[in-house]
Amino acid sequence: MLKSKTFVKKTRSGGVLKIVREHYLRDDIWCGSEVCKECKDEAPVLQEDACIESNLCSYPHYLIPDTNVVLHQLDILVDPLITNVVILQTVLQEVRHRSPTVYKRIKDAIHEKDKHFYTFTNEHHRETFIEREQGESANDRNDRAIRVAAKWYTDHLAKVTDGGPLKVVLLTNDRANKEKAEQCGLIVYRCEEYIKSLIGNPELVDRLALTADDQNEVTGSKLLFPEHLPLSRIQTGIKNGTFLQGTFHANRDNYLEGTVFIHREGADINEVLLRGFQNLNRAVHQDVVAVELLPKEHWVAPSSVVLLDDSPNDEDAEEDETENKLKSEASESSALKPTGRVVGVIKRNWRPFCGMLSQSQIKEATRHLFTPADRRIPRIRIETRQAATLVGQRIMVAIDGWPKNSRYPNGHFVKNLGTAGDKETETEVLLLEHDVPHQPFSQAVLSFLPKMPWSITEEELKVRADLRHLFVCSVDPPGCTDIDDALHCRELENGNLEVGVHIADVSHFIRPGNALDQEAASRGTTVYLCGKRIDMVPELLSSNLCSLRSNVERLAFSCIWEMNHKAEIIKNHFTKSIINSKASLTYAEAQMRIDDTTMNDDITKSLRGLNKLAKILKGRRIDKGALTLSSPEVRFHIDSETHDPIDLQTKELMETNSMVEEFMLLANISVAQKIYDEFSECALLRKHPAPPPSNYDILIKAAKSKDLEIHTDSAKALADSLNNATTESFPYFNTLLRILATRCMMQAVYFCSGMDNDFHHYGLASPIYTHFTSPIRRYSDIIVHRLLAVAINADSTYPDLMDKHKQSALCSNLNYRHKMAQYAQRASVAFHTQLFFKNKGIINEEGFILFVRKNAIIILIPKFGLEGTVFFENKDKPSPHLNFDSEGPTLKVEEHTFHIFDKVKVTISLDASNLQHQRIRMALIEPVIPGVSVPVPESEPVAKKPKLDR
Repeated sequence: MLKSKTFVKKTRSGGVLKIVREHYLRDDIWCGSEVCKECKDEAPVLQEDACIESNLCSYPHYLIPDTNVVLHQLDILVDPLITNVVILQTVLQEVRHRSPTVYKRIKDAIHEKDKHFYTFTNEHHRETFIEREQGESANDRNDRAIRVAAKWYTDHLAKVTDGGPLKVVLLTNDRANKEKAEQCGLIVYRCEEYIKSLIGNPELVDRLALTADDQNEVTGSKLLFPEHLPLSRIQTGIKNGTFLQGTFHANRDNYLEGTVFIHREGADINEVLLRGFQNLNRAVHQDVVAVELLPKEHWVAPSSVVLLDDSPNDEDAEEDETENKLKSEASESSALKPTGRVVGVIKRNWRPFCGMLSQSQIKEATRHLFTPADRRIPRIRIETRQAATLVGQRIMVAIDGWPKNSRYPNGHFVKNLGTAGDKETETEVLLLEHDVPHQPFSQAVLSFLPKMPWSITEEELKVRADLRHLFVCSVDPPGCTDIDDALHCRELENGNLEVGVHIADVSHFIRPGNALDQEAASRGTTVYLCGKRIDMVPELLSSNLCSLRSNVERLAFSCIWEMNHKAEIIKNHFTKSIINSKASLTYAEAQMRIDDTTMNDDITKSLRGLNKLAKILKGRRIDKGALTLSSPEVRFHIDSETHDPIDLQTKELMETNSMVEEFMLLANISVAQKIYDEFSECALLRKHPAPPPSNYDILIKAAKSKDLEIHTDSAKALADSLNNATTESFPYFNTLLRILATRCMMQAVYFCSGMDNDFHHYGLASPIYTHFTSPIRRYSDIIVHRLLAVAINADSTYPDLMDKHKQSALCSNLNYRHKMAQYAQRASVAFHTQLFFKNKGIINEEGFILFVRKNAIIILIPKFGLEGTVFFENKDKPSPHLNFDSEGPTLKVEEHTFHIFDKVKVTISLDASNLQHQRIRMALIEPVIPGVSVPVPESEPVAKKPKLDR
């Protein structure tokens, strides 16, 4: 049966376009139930014995949730207890339109066999399709469609079971919809009353999201925040310039402050500072908000005060006192920023948050505060009857809403993750908090892996360069199993050198558009944690078939140059190849070969040739203005039994680290130029923007404190300044400057060449750059491999590869995943550092001041690559006299003045007083300041069990 609708549409040019939409109705859409013999469904989903024990429904039943129940109560629906649910097409379409995140989760639930969720395409069923009536809103039409479908199911099941006990229950929180459903003779309940009726599952009640009515009940009558403006008024204000639209970023170090980054390109103001509860007005980190600028006389400077919302209560007096402190600070400062207030929220970017429960002091209370692990997220008020069980556990909570008369947002319990402090639990928390996809690869993904045993085919041998005879080797960190790259260097008959960089040919195994490719694109990058790796591709590829291990034949993509002995490129070419690596070396092993004059085998000769050329290449790069920065990286030595860190050292870099880096950079630059020459509109490139001049303020001040000058006009000027900034009496000074310079840099990002005109890589001083050398762990490199393969006629193209808009969207996801992977890695290092100091007790160590704040100094401990904060304000005792000078910057504490890079001595210990936010605590020993410095304690190592002799 065909229904059609005809309407006319006015085009941009002023013409009229006639549009005909056809809608097909069928009578062969099945109900999906095992009990039905009328529907010819070969694989029914809904069970005959659909029993969930309930005080309201003592009979077997199927659930039909309406759209709002799916949108707001999904944590209930995905619980293993809830099975045999009919998801209507009407609901699914509306959910897809309103929330892609919820849509993905409900689709995952539908594909889960044990859940018995069935999608019923009611919009194409002859008996359940309805037309929208005149004057009826789209929402009312959809509610009516849901009732019609529920009525059809009720009648259909009664017919096929001959009046048997199987029923259909409609779940809705809409009062009008519920009344109309009851008038139609349907069994209908509010979601809350149905869930509360379930027998023996009280924890499920905690997962109920609060409705608007519920939220009004749990909040007071006092108005704490200004009303958010309606969306229509916000949109008008943005159009006429009254309001600005941007993304809100909460301040990690000051919970009363945040910044809105403005979306509009070419805007006079790129960011707006927000300060104080009223001006933050219920914005949560990453929300898209509308802001109104305050008059210039009310603009303030970013605060230098470190403020953490650690108070056990929500007393208004304490907040007023804190805000007054900020106001008095702002009046002293001159570096004013555009300041504003939030007038409305355009898009909430809420997700389930990990954290811990702060149990109410009121006996038998069910309302408690949840403290998120991420300090940028406000505490959340939840209702739970499991408080005693959840104390000391890491849990997940979702926000339901934030009324204007509530100090905190309201939310509901989602999931218990495990005991706080447990390594597995904490790793799960940091993966969830940084949105790292870490679920096992699905069967759909694994089905696209090559069948084992695998070998190189005759066909591949014919179309690839056979380089198995070359003395290729790989050089990587110890324990590396995902070996992306290998190198070779040999002398040619004409006296020149042939240098090859050989990269795993991952794109041969991952073909465009299949489930394996989609999963790799979504993950974007492999994430390396301490003692754990979250792969971008399944292990069969990452550690086996794609890994360029020694003494096995592997498929590669090779970049080969002919060079003279001055490292000048005479010619280069790219080819798909087959290699057989002769050695898998660590950096230390490769260095030992180079340094050992008694070793003269082909691999060692190759390494020496590579190392000699690399030094020349590096010198040339630095002469052009490439930056050599510094960042303290640490390596943990892990106990093989307990998996706890037993030693912590800063990573030592060798010549071989630099050798490998130079040839990877050269390969990336060569490939970038090639793919851009061939595909100027859709090449995937990587750029590093030059920092704005204001970023260098702290660096310039730090150098000035030692009577040195830093020039920042260009990367070359900065590089030369850093090279010249040395003091004989302070050898570590230059390293500290380079660490500080690293903090001034912008983030390097992927972009599509057809969507940008600034290609320059500031840090590398290169006019063009990309990532080609790590396709096992970066999806960007897989795309670059595909582009290069098409460029040399080694593979065919496909539409998405040549679509600059899709490439640009892909780059956005890759930039996000790359950033979150870095944050997750840092969080893992921080957690393992805490474990290390937990077992060490108190340690005395020397350090240097990296930053000076209004009420604290931030100290770097070079031995451990560790940063910590010494606060000079204490709630428990009178604070010392403080005088902060932002020009220095300096902080005078009593009679002593602290400067950037001052040497200090501190005690280091683990402060576990806050179980959730355990932190490394530093206390000042030297210089000695009365009332501030602690007496020099003896180091207190914790007794360790004797280690087995291995």
